[in-house]
Amino acid sequence: MGADVDARDFTREDRMRFRRQVQRGTDAIARMLAEGLFTDDGAPPEPLLGMEVELNLVDDAMEPAMANAEALDAIADPDFQTELGQFNIEINVAPRPFVDQHTISLEDSLRASLNRADDRARERGAHLVMIGMLPTLGEEHFAKQWFSANPRYDLLNEQVFAARGEDIEIDIEGAPMPGAIVGERLDITSDTILPEAACTSLQLHLRVAPEDFAAHWNAAQAIAGVQVAIAANSPFLAGKALWHESRIPLFEQATDTRPIELRNQGVRPRVWFGERWITSTFDLFEENTRYFPALLPVCTDVDPLEVVDRGEAPELPELRMHNGTVYRWNRPVYDVVDGHAHLRVENRVLPAGPTVVDTMANAAFYYGTVRALVEADRPIWTQMSFDAATENLHSGARDGFDAGLYWPNVGWIRPDELVLRRLLPLVDEGLRAYGVGSRSRDRYLTLLEGRCVQRQTGSSWQRAAVAAREAAGESRDRALRGMLADYVELMHEGAPVHTWEV
Repeated sequence: MGADVDARDFTREDRMRFRRQVQRGTDAIARMLAEGLFTDDGAPPEPLLGMEVELNLVDDAMEPAMANAEALDAIADPDFQTELGQFNIEINVAPRPFVDQHTISLEDSLRASLNRADDRARERGAHLVMIGMLPTLGEEHFAKQWFSANPRYDLLNEQVFAARGEDIEIDIEGAPMPGAIVGERLDITSDTILPEAACTSLQLHLRVAPEDFAAHWNAAQAIAGVQVAIAANSPFLAGKALWHESRIPLFEQATDTRPIELRNQGVRPRVWFGERWITSTFDLFEENTRYFPALLPVCTDVDPLEVVDRGEAPELPELRMHNGTVYRWNRPVYDVVDGHAHLRVENRVLPAGPTVVDTMANAAFYYGTVRALVEADRPIWTQMSFDAATENLHSGARDGFDAGLYWPNVGWIRPDELVLRRLLPLVDEGLRAYGVGSRSRDRYLTLLEGRCVQRQTGSSWQRAAVAAREAAGESRDRALRGMLADYVELMHEGAPVHTWEV
């Protein structure tokens, strides 16, 4: 969700002070890295699995339910929080040991929490849906009245449009539906950033030692295209069939502070994959400081360098606020817990859902593959260009299992073939290195294998289900509602998506 911000107007002086504070925070990071002041310096931290899952709310008619305040009141659990739109909530899953069979216990706990929350939300007329993009969302749901009550969201909206100076254009040309030759196109404008709220994701956190951060971030970047291709779950928006993982282009466009003239000049976007492999986490914090103006310039009077001089870990609220408004698909996170500073890689490319077990398999794929690539004799990022990784992300998001991805020593290959032939052994190797038990590894590796053999993700199932309903004579609107009702039922049944029938 991000840090809370009170409603206020920002002055020119606020922005200048904030810039200075962010720069001093960046200097503090440099000092801490050079002097070994992070908790995990010199030793890998205990492996912990942490995640955030964003959820949608729907009513009995499968329409978006603008009721997150009422739902959260009924759920009454501090692990659940608001998100940008009134049709969103989020669950924060406390980090757990990533060893033995703890992944299965986490899976059971997450399922129980979501079922309990759904039962309580139903008392207020809302149902929880774990899906990358709610297919019944339309342009009418992006009006300003549907922001959540937290002042942070309204302020963020104001600042994005103040920087941009014009309405946001959403222009996405989709991959063809089953049986079609030409893709559909969504071309709309919005006077709010609420299209961003359509993008509901699974965010995975990995705490790493500072000296290992660059390798983990580079590895995460290298596999991003494969991740979205084999886990796509966001094919529909505003009645149109778009990319298999439409969250990627929608989020890039919905939070773009640049008018077209600045885009033409090559000004960097705030939703950013990056432009190079890195050698230190400092590279990312420095880029954020150098390239991006403040959106929420809220300042304190604390000098972070004076805190470092005292041998303490600075909180760096300005740097963390700024870092939270630069939306990297793999984001560096600085955090302080009980007075001790550490670093995390936050992986943000995955959609939510379709089921809890699919979510856990997606997490296992990420953690296992990253660990194996980090420990490989020859790093993968020394064998492929950064541009290839960028293209893989967009190709995998657009075409899912039909994408052509580049992989070193293989060339161009489909995602399912790449996973089955090359990556599943790496997932097993990486999970084993973390200490994940054989029962957990077998559970998630078998699911990933089945998904690739069947070539069915949440997105491909949704597209096929809607195509079948339309072939039977239903309108697009009715087909989307009927498909979503079936999706919710199958989601609760809990069988992995590759076993779902159309």
